[in-house]
Amino acid sequence: MTNLISLINLIPLANIEVRTQQLSTMSGDLGINRRILLFPLPYQGHINPMLELASLLHLRGFSITIFHTQFNSIDPTKHPSYDFISIIDGTTSNHFEVNNFPSRFVEHNNNCEQPFYDSLRKYLSDNKGVTCLVADLHWYKIHAVAKRLGVVSLVLRTGSAASLRWFTSFPVLRAKGYYPLRESEKDELVTELPPYRVKDLIPMDKCRIDDFAMLVERDIEAAKNSSGIIINTFTAIESDEIQKLHQELSVPIFSIGPLHKFTSQFQSSLLPQDRSCLDWLDKQAPGSVLYVSFGSLASLNYEEFVETAWGLANSRQPFLWVVRPGSVCGTENVSMPDGFDEEIRGRGMVVAWAPQLEVLAHDAVGGFWTHNGWNSTLEGIWEGVPMICRPFFADQMGNARYVTHVWKVGIELEGKLERRIIEKTVRSLMKEKEGSEIRERMRVLRKNASECTKADGSSHLAINKLVNHILSL
Repeated sequence: MTNLISLINLIPLANIEVRTQQLSTMSGDLGINRRILLFPLPYQGHINPMLELASLLHLRGFSITIFHTQFNSIDPTKHPSYDFISIIDGTTSNHFEVNNFPSRFVEHNNNCEQPFYDSLRKYLSDNKGVTCLVADLHWYKIHAVAKRLGVVSLVLRTGSAASLRWFTSFPVLRAKGYYPLRESEKDELVTELPPYRVKDLIPMDKCRIDDFAMLVERDIEAAKNSSGIIINTFTAIESDEIQKLHQELSVPIFSIGPLHKFTSQFQSSLLPQDRSCLDWLDKQAPGSVLYVSFGSLASLNYEEFVETAWGLANSRQPFLWVVRPGSVCGTENVSMPDGFDEEIRGRGMVVAWAPQLEVLAHDAVGGFWTHNGWNSTLEGIWEGVPMICRPFFADQMGNARYVTHVWKVGIELEGKLERRIIEKTVRSLMKEKEGSEIRERMRVLRKNASECTKADGSSHLAINKLVNHILSL
């Protein structure tokens, strides 16, 4: 079987439609009838990579069953090739405190443990050929349930390898007094975890450190007890971090990113996308538009929102700005400041949600003001779009550190959001020498990233190793 699957692995991933037809024929002829179960954490930045992984594995001949919570539920009708099982999780609130996410993740685990046990036990009694479960790193109780029922599990880490190293280093960082973080030490380097500064570490302003320590301990325990760790990253940007994880965790690690480039637009948006922005982009000059999006969870206060609006307007630079419901704290929908619409008419567009992959790939887009969620960071690098970095919470600070100081393909926007600073930063990226130098470094980084996805590239080879590893279970 290994030799036969290796033959399938030789089919290039570049042409998704052709590959799908080839694999459909070959997998049937080869009798590849193995099923993989997947369970994403119910947030946009975790759902998309899991669905992209599902698509990639399905292209390799595996059958796919996806468990999902009723909270932020995936729409099965958009993915007819997969089976779906809904878990009654009891989560009723859409409110998400970004700086207290450990409590929410613990709540999800507690709510889903027994329903998942019941669903998985019934599924196993009714179905044969289950090879393994792939679940998000933060589903530590889900991994434990799988083990109880005799199902081998693998971990999907949807963030960077560097952020996973932060998890493995947390006990040492805490013991050495880095937590709680001190404002007076924020610019000091963390010697135990370079290139992080103190302010790049995951903050815990609103959650008890003991709760976070428990989450980290259980996540890392789940990772170490798994059959392998799948990371949405690639060696062109995180070679050293990947190697250190191999040493620290002693389990197989598969760096198979960027996942979105191995699939064909298989993302699942929890918000309706306004595709009219693509028509608007068609009318803009090449490389002229700044795309602004802070992801699906981060929010500004109203003063920051107003300063952002006028900073963009005063820059005189064309922009596409995503202002989703909940973008401003305390309100579901917010009106633009008085006079803003008139000021930007013809050179600015505001939408509630955008098809981000297509926007970043558009010739008109020349800059990306981002919150530095890992998916957005990867997508920006892949499309070669220089960044303005304004992280909000969790691993976003560390991601921004790598973008601005390691890869040097972005500008850091720190401190209080003020319109004059925003205006200056936008112009620096889009019009001035600093932006031109960043653009050239991004061009080189993009080229190196593309090498990883070629047939003999590191990510492509890691995918082959992952497939063979799963077949060996």
